[in-house]
Amino acid sequence: MSKTLDRPIRILVAKVGLDGHDRGAKVIASSLRDAGMEVIYTGLRQTPEMVVNTALQEDVDAIGVSILSGAHMTVFPKIMELMKQKHLTNVLLTGGGIIPQADMVKLQDIGVGELFAPGTTMLTIADYIRNWTIENRNF
Repeated sequence: MSKTLDRPIRILVAKVGLDGHDRGAKVIASSLRDAGMEVIYTGLRQTPEMVVNTALQEDVDAIGVSILSGAHMTVFPKIMELMKQKHLTNVLLTGGGIIPQADMVKLQDIGVGELFAPGTTMLTIADYIRNWTIENRNF
């Protein structure tokens, strides 16, 4: 028998750093909401500390970071480090944006989940988050 959820998935969508391009993050947030998830959108110019603290306060299942600034090799490892410090080890860290494939592999090697390039379908992203949450969260 497959696992199911008895509540909506809670996901935090964040823009970290000075990256001011938020259209993609807003589209993702809206699409995940349409897919039945409860979305907390933090807005622009968040720090890794702000993201992790909000994730802790909101008891999220996943954190999605949209990044176009090229700072992904700094932002994702810092968020992962803070998540471990705050014992958020069963929370998915995922995201997308302009991230070279080789960097995606390196980030996944340190525990970051699937990272999505521009053009990925919203269904693919929502299904990944849903399936990861069902398999990895303790309900």
